[in-house]
Amino acid sequence: TAQQATLIREDSPTLGAANAPITIVEFLDPECESCRAVYPIIKRLMQEYDGQVKLVVRYFPLHRNSVLAAQATEAAGEQGKYWEMQELLFNNQPQWGEKQTPQTALFIEYARTLGLNVEQFTATLNSGKYASKIERDRQDAQAVGATGTPTIFVNGRQVRQLDYASLKAAID
Repeated sequence: TAQQATLIREDSPTLGAANAPITIVEFLDPECESCRAVYPIIKRLMQEYDGQVKLVVRYFPLHRNSVLAAQATEAAGEQGKYWEMQELLFNNQPQWGEKQTPQTALFIEYARTLGLNVEQFTATLNSGKYASKIERDRQDAQAVGATGTPTIFVNGRQVRQLDYASLKAAID
């Protein structure tokens, strides 16, 4: 359907079995405290339903450093550390979130922590290479009715209650 095409893009980061019968699509903002709170729930469900669930991440930037943080995850992904950077950003969100200035230097330090090629990471981060992808995701989020983050769909249906029991019920 048109909505399915808007929910999942070919270049969206995915985790889990490609042929999994259940697909979770999460429109998130790396700077969103609610996204940070839901992250361990999604991680737990991915482990519990290993092989049965695929996670697709889409961006819906709503805060000052959101776009930069999304670019940092994509830049880390170029070196095979997308999920590690996402986790690092969520775990350290109180350090960089809600700041008025770009947190570029801190994100570069995170890249160093992950053992990335810092020169390559920095060049990608500063290039704005992923700006159009992030903007497209934002527009797709609005097109599917997202008004905030996280907005989660399980097999194309939006899940309104984002607690463990509700997400598990949607998967089941």
